[in-house]
Formats: sequence, C-alpha cells, structure tokens
Amino acid sequence: MAGQADGQEIAVEALTKEAAAQELALLSQRLATANDEYYLQDAPTLSDAEYDRLKRRNAAIEARFPDLKRSDSPSEQIGAAPSDGFEKVRHRVRMLSLSNAFEDAEIAEFDARIRRYLGLGPEDSLAYTAEPKIDGLSLSLRYEGGRLTEAATRGDGAEGENVTANARTIDDIPDRLEGVPDILEVRGEVYMSHADFADLNARQSEKGAKTFANPRNAAAGSLRQLDPEITRSRPLRFFAYAWGELSAPLAETQKAAIDRLQALGFQTNPLTRLCDGPDEMIAQYRRIEEARATLGYDIDGVVYKVDDLALQGRLGFRSTTPRWAIAHKFPAELAWTWLDAIDIQVGRTGALSPVARLRPVTVGGVVVSNATLHNEDYIAGRDANGAPIRDGKDIREGDWVQVYRAGDVIPKIADVDLEKRPDDAQPYEFPKVCPRCGSDAIREEGDAVRRCSGGLICPAQAVERLKHFVGRAAFDIEGLGAKQVEQFYEDGWVREPADIFALRENYGTGLQQLKNREGWGEKSAENLFAAIEARRRIPLGRLIFGLGIRHVGEVASNLLARHYGTWESFDAAMREAAQCDGPAWETLIGIDGVGRTLATSLVTTMNQEAERASIDRLLAHLEVQEAARPATTDSPVAGKTVVFTGSLEKMTRAEAKARAEALGAKVSGSVSSKTDLVVAGPGAGSKEKKARDLGIEILDEDGWLDLIGAA
Repeated sequence: MAGQADGQEIAVEALTKEAAAQELALLSQRLATANDEYYLQDAPTLSDAEYDRLKRRNAAIEARFPDLKRSDSPSEQIGAAPSDGFEKVRHRVRMLSLSNAFEDAEIAEFDARIRRYLGLGPEDSLAYTAEPKIDGLSLSLRYEGGRLTEAATRGDGAEGENVTANARTIDDIPDRLEGVPDILEVRGEVYMSHADFADLNARQSEKGAKTFANPRNAAAGSLRQLDPEITRSRPLRFFAYAWGELSAPLAETQKAAIDRLQALGFQTNPLTRLCDGPDEMIAQYRRIEEARATLGYDIDGVVYKVDDLALQGRLGFRSTTPRWAIAHKFPAELAWTWLDAIDIQVGRTGALSPVARLRPVTVGGVVVSNATLHNEDYIAGRDANGAPIRDGKDIREGDWVQVYRAGDVIPKIADVDLEKRPDDAQPYEFPKVCPRCGSDAIREEGDAVRRCSGGLICPAQAVERLKHFVGRAAFDIEGLGAKQVEQFYEDGWVREPADIFALRENYGTGLQQLKNREGWGEKSAENLFAAIEARRRIPLGRLIFGLGIRHVGEVASNLLARHYGTWESFDAAMREAAQCDGPAWETLIGIDGVGRTLATSLVTTMNQEAERASIDRLLAHLEVQEAARPATTDSPVAGKTVVFTGSLEKMTRAEAKARAEALGAKVSGSVSSKTDLVVAGPGAGSKEKKARDLGIEILDEDGWLDLIGAA
C-alpha cells in the first residue's frame, strides 16, 4: 500500500502529496469492498477494529490534504448500495451513520463542541441518553395509519432494500399500532441472541448447510432472504431506538420518545440511561462494558445522544453524521480460555508457524478456536532481541490464556495466568525437524522463523505454494480454492503449477473423472476447465507473484514486470545475475524498491535446477503478456534509465520517480554503465562521482524539469 515503507505505515505527517493521493485511492477501494462484504454479502473479511482504523487514517489524510479528497471518499459513504435482489426503497429521511470515538477525552471534546455550537457554558445542564450500540442490521419500519406498510434496510443511507415480507415474520415487530401519528417510521436494529445463534448453527450443521461466523452475519443473512419463510424460521429480534419521518412528534426528548416506543409495543434497550455531562456518560459506558459478556447479544460500544429534541434540531447534521450523537466504541475484546495444544503448520516458504488450539470462546462476536503464536521466541516469552514479553511468561499446552482480536483477523495470545497453570505442564519444545517431511528445520542467523529445508519434497510446502499460485493476486483460478488444491494434491492429480494446465488432458478428458468426484458435477467441472483455460494468458506481474518466491510480494512483482517488460527479458536477466554479481545483478539491485535480500532470493530460486525445471514446464502452457507500458509519446526519457541522487528542492523523491516512470523511464537506485541520466541535487556524493567517471549525462533539478517540462 502507498504510505508504507519496509512494512511499516508512514505517519500521515510524513506523507508526500503523491503518496497521500495513492493511499486515498487504495483506502477508498479497500473500504468500499469492506462495506460491500459487510452490508450486502453479510460476510466481512475485515475486522471492526481494522475497519475503524482505516477510516480514521483516511480522515486524517484528507484533513492534511483537503484538496485530495475524492468524490468517492469513504468519509462521505454510508453503508453500501442496495442489492439487486430486492426492490429499492427511497428513505424519506436519510439513515445516517454515527461518528466514532475511542477515548474518554473524545467524549469530553464531543460535549465541549456541542456546548460551543449551542452557546452553552460548562455550568449549564445538558442531558444525554446513553444506550448500548447493538451489532446487528439497521432497519426502518414505516407505519401509515398505524399499519406496517414498508420495511427497508439502511443500504447506502438514501436508498435501501424492501424487506417488508421478511420483517413481518419477526415477533418483535408489531404489524399494527394504536394511538400513533398517521405517518411513523420506527428505526432500530435486527439482531440475534448468542443462544439462538448457537442453536441456528447447530441446526445448519445437522443439515449440512452453511453455518455463520457470528450473530451479526446470521441476523443480516436471515433478514435478507428472498424467501420470507426462511426468515420466519430464523430467531430474529428487534430493538427500536430512533425514528425517521413523522407526521407528528413522539415526544419532546429522546428518552421520552424511546419510552413511548416501548409503550407502543416495541422492544427498547433496558440499559438506556439519562446522563448529565461527560462524567456520567463515561460512567454508564463503564457499566455497560462490564455487563457486556452477560447480555446475551453482541454490542460494540455505547451511543450518546443529546436528549432535548429541539436542541438536536438546532445542531443538525454533517454530510453523513448527526452533530448531536456519537458512538463510543469498545476497545478490542479480550477473553480467557484453555490452550489445549500447540500445532505446527508449514508454509509455502518452509516457515514453521506455531498455532494455538483453543477451547472455543467468543471474542468480539466471533467464535475463536485458534490463535497465532508467531514463532519459538514468542512461545518462550521473549522478543526477537531476547527481551522479555508478557513479563517473560512462556506459553505451554494446558495454560489458561487471554485471547484478543485487535486489527488482526487472526486472534493472538495476550497473556498467561500462571496461577491456573497445571502442575504437569511442560515447557514447549519447538521442533528441529519438519513435522511433514522430516527434513531439518533450520533457523538462520537473524531470522525469527525456523524453516523446513525440504523444499519441493515437502508436501506441506508444495500444497501451500499451489494455494498461493491459484490465489486472487496471482492466477486467480475460479473454482480452484484451497480445499480443491488439497484434494487434487492428495490424489496425485496436481503436484506443481504446470499440472493444473494439464488436468483435462491427463485425466480422461478430465470431465468424466472429475464430475463423478464428491463435490463436483458436470457443470462445476466444465467451469473449472474453462477458468483454467482463461488463465493460460497471464500478465507478467501475476506470473512472477504466482511463483511464490520468498520476499517477492505483489508490489515487487509488478515492479519487476514494469522494469523488464517481458518474460524473456526478465528470465535472461535472472540467468545473467546467477552469481549475484556483474551488470545484470547491479541492474537488479538498482531497481528502486528492490533490495539485496529480495534480489538474492529471486536469483537463487530462478537458478535452482529443480525450480527451473518446474517453471519451464509451467511456461510451456502459458502465453505471458508484456507488462503495460505508460504512454510515452514525445517523451524525452522513454526507455532511459534514470538515477536521482542528492536532495531535491522542488519536488519529493517519490514525486520525481513517479513522474519519470510515467514518462516511460526506468528509475534505478544505483549508477552503472547502463545508466543514461543522473539527476543530482545538493549533497550528491558517490553516485554523482561515478556518473562523471563513466561519462554519464548529469542534470541538476532545474535541468531535469526543463527536460521533461513539455512532455
């Protein structure tokens, strides 16, 4: 991602304008995908904490570079566009989201901001309601003449999905109301209790049907069924907490309006309280947080609202959030459970990764049964430098451990309770041989990870490399996922990437054998073969990434593809650099963004006999596309290799590099005989001297700008 260096996120204050623009584009795409997964597919892959963090970073970048704010900015988005599977409903009053707070100080600032807006002093009384923030699916219920006429999901805030028939099946939603305004829109949250969620998943498992990851997904997926009878069979509930269009007011205050909704027959949250100022608000937050584990349903924070509805009217709205409300989110949830066993998994690069097998426990609404243990140092209670972590407490099988899910999808072990450690618990002895193939597991100096030395003979590495090869950022073969890869490997059908493209040929027209296998039919088999055929023509960057070479990630793969252009040029350069010296090697490590570690791994892999043979067999099935080149008409530097050295005063180094590449130049980090041009600013040293010794053209920054100015 733009905005990262050496795997570390760059501080917003240190971002260049170009890097900020790139990161805003990536954040917009990533958050839009997360919204789609959460609101439409009911299958989020991004944790709530990580989603909130990315939203905050997006807002911080926009605040520093307001002119870079995009038309599709995540800060202007609410939810996701409604699905095509339902009739659309236009909300008469928009269903807005809430701004978030994570620290107590932010709540004090929220109160101070409102007082400034209203002209109130610290001594003036200002009441707020505080209520749990339910983790479910937002729903708006429209009553006309006391009769339920329409139910709609939030959608993108302006337009939602018509789920009226489904809403009528929920016991907590009255079909008729007495003594209400002629037009009344009641808003709230559809959710599922923990007990009902467990029962639903048990029934789904018995039928061999899909189970749900957490109660929120189960509730959302159940409400958004095209068949209302399926919704009727699901144990959905509804809490009312707000309203939309009204033909007459419900009350003069938020609390009184909620009490009236309860009197009309709606379920409202019993933990809703009136608070006078930030101290009481935070005290109620603490009470709700302490009770969280006993509620029987998922919440992820506390919502505060100005109680006086007239003051809410004066405060009004921002583009996507009301000024008079805020959500005080809980920190990443912690839970305690037993660690039953420590297993070792072997990855595609041979890394031995320890995994904790836990007694299932709910953490943040997700049932957790595994947690990463990182490496042998982490298990032993020390960091990579030997300093103690967890106060030096090691982790053993049988321990009572604290689990957390922060920004990471994979849970981690936060702490160990030594008082509950069994008397017979033994220190964990990390294996010195691969548990899959028996090869030595070696830990090189300076490496935190122990690795299997078996290479291609190790079945675990082979399977993981195949999974990587068919993954989304590599060959992206639809219908050939992790489960199918494991199945084909065990049966001896696929042992290396080339075998994938020979499946139909090798297995009896393929179709007949495959369609008779468990989980396959004629249609799914044909679809797989079609997907494989579609990937015989592959972009160079995807091919390089798909090879699964250690240290060569997606960004580096595309960088290499743009630099070398064709497979033939790339392959020839790797062969020439086999001894990690000479002009080809210098060119490789001179590519901006390619370091010696990456280059060594790349060249070593590409020149190993077994690896070469495997790659050559794969290439026989492929047509590799030339990497896309920028439009360079009239460019004075197209095809030239440029080196920037010293300080640049009129643009950042990143901006200069991006401009050069956009004009078709190759930017290198080192000077060699293949360098065409060196741009030297103040402080240029050995690179400028070497350029002069080699007779390479040297320009100062002004000369560079004059050269490319008309391009």
